[in-house]
Amino acid sequence: MRIPDIQRRLRQAGAGPLHEQRVLRLWSHALPRDTGRRKPGTFFPSSLLAALPEIESDLAALARVHSAHPGADGSERLLVALADGQTVESVLLPRGGLCVSSQVGCAVGCRFCMTGRDGLLRQLGSAEIVAQVALARARRAVRKVVFMGMGEPAHNLDNVMEAIELLGTTGGIGHKSLVLSTVGDPRVFEHLASQQRVRPALALSLHTTRADLRRQLLPRAPAMTPEALVDAAEAYARASGYPIQYQWTLLAGVNDGPDELDGIVRLLSGRFGVLNLIPFNTVEGTGFGRPSWERCEAFARTLHRRGILAKLRDSAGQDVDAGCGQLRARMAEAGAPAEAPIRMAARMV
Repeated sequence: MRIPDIQRRLRQAGAGPLHEQRVLRLWSHALPRDTGRRKPGTFFPSSLLAALPEIESDLAALARVHSAHPGADGSERLLVALADGQTVESVLLPRGGLCVSSQVGCAVGCRFCMTGRDGLLRQLGSAEIVAQVALARARRAVRKVVFMGMGEPAHNLDNVMEAIELLGTTGGIGHKSLVLSTVGDPRVFEHLASQQRVRPALALSLHTTRADLRRQLLPRAPAMTPEALVDAAEAYARASGYPIQYQWTLLAGVNDGPDELDGIVRLLSGRFGVLNLIPFNTVEGTGFGRPSWERCEAFARTLHRRGILAKLRDSAGQDVDAGCGQLRARMAEAGAPAEAPIRMAARMV
């Protein structure tokens, strides 16, 4: 289901613009219908009141929490069941953040990420994306939403941008607190440049400064060189006023050496952005390993000394063995019906 479908149903039931906005606000904030001073019986027309129970029931059925896995760091990973039986993962992060998924599976096929091993299963509708936010807000406050979960947002751009527009207006999320993550797709840069109402911040999965290595690690990503990606991202950063969040999954012996340090300094010096260093979530079958924490710290320190703003991060909820996609995989291994095991590594941070 898409947000325009909900809006159309509301209008057909007699909702005016203010009625529609109120229903969408209550839903996206996970608030009961009688919230606030305006009581539904006097604010909503009778035709809308008659239709609301069915509409609200359909919205509630979009997504439900199948299981929740709290971590000692204050995060909580949610396995979210969709109406058709598929599942995705979202993560409540410390300090009011939430990471959401935009697809079931992924078509990019990053070598270090198991999400796309079975390819793309289906797109999420914009309403299913917002439903993840509503589920999270029923548990705690959400002030930031990052599109870094399962899937490549650029491959579901219409639905992602519909969700971003609702969250950045009726949903009450600050525009710079909406973060769209991409492996780097020209359509993203073109689309974001034309946005007027809600302009999200941008996270770019870089992972290497070498074009040949990038082709190996991200074999089905658009054929843009690291230099072209950073140039396009820099143009959006200057236009939007939001620094780019460059994402770098640290892979032992692959992209954690002196050559990449030199490449990062060459590419990112003087750029309007920050480099997020994320040690790889070790998952069987990928053929990649996680560098020691000491090596990761040394990598970050060296970048700092050379003038690059870099932050060393870690994936949330590691103490509950709930790395990206592991909840889905565990569910499949337990014999849950009609679900292919999909895992994800180091995207939700």
